[in-house]
Formats: sequence, structure tokens, C-alpha cells
Amino acid sequence: MRKTNTPDNEALRGKGTSRFVSFFQFPLAWMLVGALGIILANVAFNLLSKDLKALGSIILALAGSAVAIVIYWFVMKFLARRPVPELLFQRRAVSEVLFGAVVGFTFIIASTAIIVLCDGYSFKWANENASSVVWPIITTSLGAAFVEELIFRGLAFQAIEKMGGSWLALTLTSLFFGIAHLGNPGATVWGGLSIAIEAGVLLGAAFLWRRNIWFIISLHFFWNTIEGLLGIPVSGHPTPGLFTVEVTGPTLLTGGEFGLEASIIPVIISLLIAVPMLIFARGKGHLMFLRQGPK
Repeated sequence: MRKTNTPDNEALRGKGTSRFVSFFQFPLAWMLVGALGIILANVAFNLLSKDLKALGSIILALAGSAVAIVIYWFVMKFLARRPVPELLFQRRAVSEVLFGAVVGFTFIIASTAIIVLCDGYSFKWANENASSVVWPIITTSLGAAFVEELIFRGLAFQAIEKMGGSWLALTLTSLFFGIAHLGNPGATVWGGLSIAIEAGVLLGAAFLWRRNIWFIISLHFFWNTIEGLLGIPVSGHPTPGLFTVEVTGPTLLTGGEFGLEASIIPVIISLLIAVPMLIFARGKGHLMFLRQGPK
């Protein structure tokens, strides 16, 4: 016998579909789906590039970054059901990338220079083949910048912000970012706290100010790249750079085995940069408060 659709059946089916859609519109749901998708894509591309030479690794890193962007856009557009102005591929994206590069470069060079002036670091040219050093650092920095920023400032920040406002999002993502680095080589509680402040707060403030993914990805990329090229461990990960660095000062000044991020100098400088960013964000109406829109 042929089954006919009654109004009750259609209502139940519609209710089930509505619940399914509503589940993925809940901020924590689309945050987790997006984060899982980006992580899996990153793992897959890392495995594919494992035995490749420099050019192949760079191409796969760019491809992996593009896939991560597509996953982020898909989640925001079709699960979160929101516009994605932070990903505009127009003239503004280029200017935001350049601006982020300037901020990231200046931040690391200024922090390093102060430590050198305080007799904490001394550098010597490593006499390495430049290309054998530069390309691996760029490849690693690309993956870290795209994956970490899309997950922490893109997905997690905006999910928490939607539920509890900008200040809660800034606080929690900064803490999570610091905790995520506690498993790195040479990490200490202070190292995790310093990462939470200088990276979590600075990058979160940068996103609130610009409301643009390209700015924070660029800032993060140039931060890691310049640090790696100088031969300084990046968040505890030693990397052969263009220079060899001799650490001669106290751990609080130099960061010790964890590297520059565990130094008090970039912590202070990051706050000097982040506070004006937050003031500018407030002035532009970019802060979101609980159950309210941006103010």
C-alpha cells in the first residue's frame, strides 16, 4: 500500500530537519566541525609533503592553506549561516596582508634588538645555503599561521564572542592558545602564560581592531618566519636559521630553551601594541557585548 504524506508526518519531518539545522547553527557545534575539518586537512597535506623538496612543499603548503580557507568559508556560510566579511578577497585583503607583515616584522625585530642591547643574544652568520633554510621555514610558518588563526581567532573567537561577547572571547582564546603550547619543547608555565599574553591577547586584539583574517594570518606568519630566520627557537621548536644565536642572558630576558616568546620583552611590547588596538576597536564599534551587537 502506498504511504501518503499526512500533515502530521510533514510537520514531524520538518521539525526534525529544523532541529538538525539548529544544532549546527549553535556556535560550539560549527566551531568544532570547522576546527576538525581544518586539522584533518592540515594533517593530510603534511603527510603528502613529508618527502617532497622545497618547491613541492611550498606548493602543498599553499594548497593546504587554500583548503583550510575553503573549509572555514563553508562552515561560516552554510553551518553558522553568517556572512564572512573577514575573508574578502578584494583590494583590502592585500593591504591587510602588507599591514600585518609590517606589524609582525616590527614586533619581532624590536623585541630581539632590545634583548641584544641587554646582552641577552648574540648572532653569527650560519654560512648555510640560504635556500635550504628559507623554504622550510616559510613552509612551516604558512601552515602554522593559517591553521592556528583560522581555528583560534576565526572559529573559536567568533563562536565564544557570539555566546558571551568580545571580552570573554579574548580571554578564553588567549588562555587556550597558551595552554595549547604547553606541550612544546622547553615549555614552562611561564612560557604558556607569556604565549597567552603576547600571542593570544595581541592577535585577538588585532582581530577585534581589523575584523580581518588576512591581517592576523600575515602578522602571525611574519612573526614566526623572522624568528626562524634569525635562528631563534619558535615556541620551543629549534630551527636552523640564517644565523646561530648564542643565549648569554637570564631566562626571563631571553626566554631560554623556549625561545623569544618566553622573554619578558615581547610580553611587554605586545601589550603596548595590543592596548591601542583594543582602544581603536572600541572606537570603531567592533566590540560585541553579551546579547548585543557591536558597540
